[in-house]
Amino acid sequence: MTTLTPPVAPPRRPALAAPSLARLTGVELRKLVDTRAGRWLLITIGLVAAIIVTVQLFVLDDAEQTFTAFFTPSLFPTGLLLPVLGILSITGEWSQRTALTTFALVPRRQRVIAAKLAAVVLAALAAVLVSLAVAATGTLAARATGGAGSWVFDWRLLPYAAVFQVLNVLMGAGFGLLLLNTPLAIVTYLLLPTVWSVLAAMIRSLHRPAQWLDTSVTMEPLLGPQVTAGQWARLAVSLLVWLVLPLAGGLVRTVRREVS
Repeated sequence: MTTLTPPVAPPRRPALAAPSLARLTGVELRKLVDTRAGRWLLITIGLVAAIIVTVQLFVLDDAEQTFTAFFTPSLFPTGLLLPVLGILSITGEWSQRTALTTFALVPRRQRVIAAKLAAVVLAALAAVLVSLAVAATGTLAARATGGAGSWVFDWRLLPYAAVFQVLNVLMGAGFGLLLLNTPLAIVTYLLLPTVWSVLAAMIRSLHRPAQWLDTSVTMEPLLGPQVTAGQWARLAVSLLVWLVLPLAGGLVRTVRREVS
């Protein structure tokens, strides 16, 4: 008489730990330079900042060629290009059709979005460092060519510059999340504020609301040595419209959208 042995259950495989936010952020940083568009956009940001400083060498008088005079103008072109980088970081998943793979590997989409936002914030901070580097190069060049080459710098400008660039890139990312289409997001981001500024300049009744809603007006104090409480309040109101609402709406849409 034979005895039946009970089947042996296969050993359980240990559950794989979810990747950390730091690791996901590193992956998103690599994605910024993996695509041709992202790589060339980052190169363009550096080149434009260098060109602005070079132009300043010929435009400014010798006495005006200071570190601050080179640093501040380099923030404007990078502030215009960083939102496009924020848009590409979000919409690239959909235009390159990698969203299915990404969200299959990390089902919690909120973590992927958080990593993307962290990556573009780090890129914005790196852009500030680039502006510092090219300003230092311009100061050295000014001194070598007979200009003042003064290293005088109000260090209060540095955190304001970082906030300025971070807000710009996050506004772009918010439009990318909301629209999930690269051309549409870029055109909308560039067109809507421009239309609003034109209307505010043409219609007198919009002059006062523009002081609270036009980001070109509310963010301008960030490029100065000091921001007052009233200026912070106007900046917060404008960011509620152009940053918080697109980010919130885009987060809801991205989490609920079906990936095909």
